[in-house]
Amino acid sequence: MSATSTATVPLPRRLASLVRIEHTVFALPFAYVGTFLAAGDWPGLAEILWITVAMIGARTVAMALNRLVDAELDAKNPRTASRELPSGALSRGQVLLLTAIALLVFLVAVFQLDPIVRWLWPIPVTMFFVYPYLKRFTWLSHVWLGACLGLAPVGAWLAVSGTAPWEAWAIGGAVLLWVAGFDFFYSLFDLEHDRAAGLHSWAVRFGVHGVFRGARAFHVGTLVLLSVAGAGLGVGAWYWVGVLAVAVLLAYEHAIVRPDDLRRLDAAFFTVNGIISVVFFVFVALDVVA
Repeated sequence: MSATSTATVPLPRRLASLVRIEHTVFALPFAYVGTFLAAGDWPGLAEILWITVAMIGARTVAMALNRLVDAELDAKNPRTASRELPSGALSRGQVLLLTAIALLVFLVAVFQLDPIVRWLWPIPVTMFFVYPYLKRFTWLSHVWLGACLGLAPVGAWLAVSGTAPWEAWAIGGAVLLWVAGFDFFYSLFDLEHDRAAGLHSWAVRFGVHGVFRGARAFHVGTLVLLSVAGAGLGVGAWYWVGVLAVAVLLAYEHAIVRPDDLRRLDAAFFTVNGIISVVFFVFVALDVVA
């Protein structure tokens, strides 16, 4: 997509496309999971509002930084060359301004929550900045990405209660393994390009079959950690129905993609994982407020 062809596209739409705002569905529901479990009841509209604003701001910062750091790499990859920066649909100055505004929004929201998060906010921002560089050096970038999203339930728990018990970290670990596992699948999109460009990914290091073995192991770990957290919290039946729903959806995700058939990789990555986060949050909310 050329800059000329996008000239008629409104700037807000180009910015929303840059940060893939729809992908907020991966982490935001797990932030709500941490919010509801920390409160042990309806957390209040103000808490939900400011955690939502903080999450949107943080994710926008993360994606904008990712696009800025990777602009040259994206330009050399046929799959990503049409993104807003390499195509010229947006300038670096526009994306830098978006990053600054999103960071300000994030900070305003953070300062409406528990005082402890006012001291901890540099941690996620630093992690967001480091992430896009990792593919140049290590295939563990997927785990780092998982850790970035795994902060969502832990950070929300802290924002509500000022504490983060081990159960919060267990849920954060479950998110880490879930995200890293499905990001292994995502690395298959660029396997041949990454090999040629000397970039690192789980797929480059372990091959197609290694992606499936790694994703399977990580997603089993997700279910184990969600179960351990539930046992520690003494949750009710709805929580366990949520864990079962996650298990079924993960099994479906692995069933529709095979090493010799990647045609439904998009559906496995985007659709199923978006459903997983929303469904689990719904059952957690039912368990807390019912």
